[in-house]
Amino acid sequence: MSTSDPLDFFDSVDRTAAEPRAPRRKRKLMDSLSIYLPVMLMGLLALASYWLLRATPAPQAAEPPRAVSSEPDYFMRRFSVKSFDAKGELKTQVSGAEARHFPATDMVEIDSARIRHIGDNGLPMLASARLVTTNGDNTEFVLEGNAVIVREAGTGLDGKAQPRLEFQGEFLHIYLDPDRIVSDRPVVLLRGSDRLVADSLDYTGEDQVARFKGRVKVQLAPR
Repeated sequence: MSTSDPLDFFDSVDRTAAEPRAPRRKRKLMDSLSIYLPVMLMGLLALASYWLLRATPAPQAAEPPRAVSSEPDYFMRRFSVKSFDAKGELKTQVSGAEARHFPATDMVEIDSARIRHIGDNGLPMLASARLVTTNGDNTEFVLEGNAVIVREAGTGLDGKAQPRLEFQGEFLHIYLDPDRIVSDRPVVLLRGSDRLVADSLDYTGEDQVARFKGRVKVQLAPR
């Protein structure tokens, strides 16, 4: 039996050898998180987007176009409206007791209307009636009730003298472009001292020709 010290056994052990380490589970977990984290974030963003779409109210359906009212949308009382040409010269002036605009047709009705228009020949035309209906750009006028149109005498652009013309009737339709006066009802035409009565009228100002239909009566003043 050895007489050596029992503790010598521990002295023979190499204490400088490295002790075994625990598995690196923490590092592996971090590596896994770094790999799958972008995927998880994308999934969260997709869920958030889906939630926002569900939470957003649906767009309202477009309203069908409203029918344009046949009732007047504005009135003018005791008014006067003027229009000018490209040179700034007065072309047309319309006045009346009351005007009513109808949006469905863009027409204007005028009570006790008076119209003054300067034609291309430089001669003024005056018109009046109990009721006048005109379009939006004032190029057509329908005169009803004691309608009178007067084209003053003067000299035209061609240098020729033009006599005074007066049209009378219960219905007269004026076109400004081209210059024309039409009526399908009885009308009276005064040309200077001459008088003509007919059942209808179609007058063109460019050639100063009047066409009549139906019964025609002419009264010529002695020359």
